[in-house]
Amino acid sequence: MDVKTFAKYFDHALLKAQATQSEFEAYCQEGIKYEVKMLAVNPAAVQFCKRQVKGTPVLVGAAIGFPLGQMTVESKLFETRDAIEKGSDEIDYVINISALKSGQHGLVSEEMKCLVALCREKNTPIKVIFENCYLTEDEKKRLCEMANEIKPDYIKTSTGFGTSGATLADVKLMRKYADAAIKIKASGGIKTYEDVKQLIAAGVERIGTSNTATIIQDYKKERGET
Repeated sequence: MDVKTFAKYFDHALLKAQATQSEFEAYCQEGIKYEVKMLAVNPAAVQFCKRQVKGTPVLVGAAIGFPLGQMTVESKLFETRDAIEKGSDEIDYVINISALKSGQHGLVSEEMKCLVALCREKNTPIKVIFENCYLTEDEKKRLCEMANEIKPDYIKTSTGFGTSGATLADVKLMRKYADAAIKIKASGGIKTYEDVKQLIAAGVERIGTSNTATIIQDYKKERGET
């Protein structure tokens, strides 16, 4: 694929708590330069980033319930609605991990239904973050089954703030148990073009990383471009 097509795999992330406005400015310009699919930010940064990318095809997405997922459904709904009203083009939300670990599958499923329904109403793609590093294989499989029922646009491996990030094994498991219509996003610890190449081969359709520039530059070098 050409470089522009490759760049559309990337949700370019700046989610650290201490990011300054000057860092956000540089980050937005980097996203525009490489023509990434989306800038992934916390909700407070959505409006600023939308102003920066105005007139470009680069989208802005909000991370909801980030990074722990330990908010009420009502809180996540408010945060999602507010982010969309402020210009967020896509939503990535963290499941209630504690509820899942406690066997409260009905709560986790209801949360997913409510958030997916709101995003459908607002015509906004939604990604469900599993945070696989804390889950058993059975729990990951159960989340895939919920997703098959509820139909979010994407299921996603990780926040990047857990004990580990995306793994090939997790991507393969998610691709095995999730319906083909549900896309997979890998995020967390993705640093090299080799990482990305393997993840795409395993079925990933979106990559969340803060190492976007380095990875795209390495892809260009492989193609003999500068």
